Amino acid sequence: MNKFEAVLLLSPEISTSVIKSEVTKFKTNIENGQGKILNEEDWGLRELTFSIMKYSKAFYFFFQIELDGKNLNKINNTFNQNDNILRHLFIKVSDHQELPTMLANEKK
Repeated sequence: MNKFEAVLLLSPEISTSVIKSEVTKFKTNIENGQGKILNEEDWGLRELTFSIMKYSKAFYFFFQIELDGKNLNKINNTFNQNDNILRHLFIKVSDHQELPTMLANEKK
């Protein structure tokens, strides 16, 4: 199993219940791909550096996961088809950073 850190950006126009549902779907997709979610952080609603699909803000979520790299493409395809997910990024790391992250400690 490889170690990854993932960031998920969700549309600012969705409700709290839809946000929770999308995060749950994210976790389910990881677990269905034989992965494990080790840690997660909710970074909240933040300004985007540049607009994505005419949005200037997004809800940010950070995950530390372990996943077999072979399953990553299938998971990426699932997230690409979801309109509520503005962007997602998986980065392979040798070791996970300590939590809480600097962004989680920042004042919003």
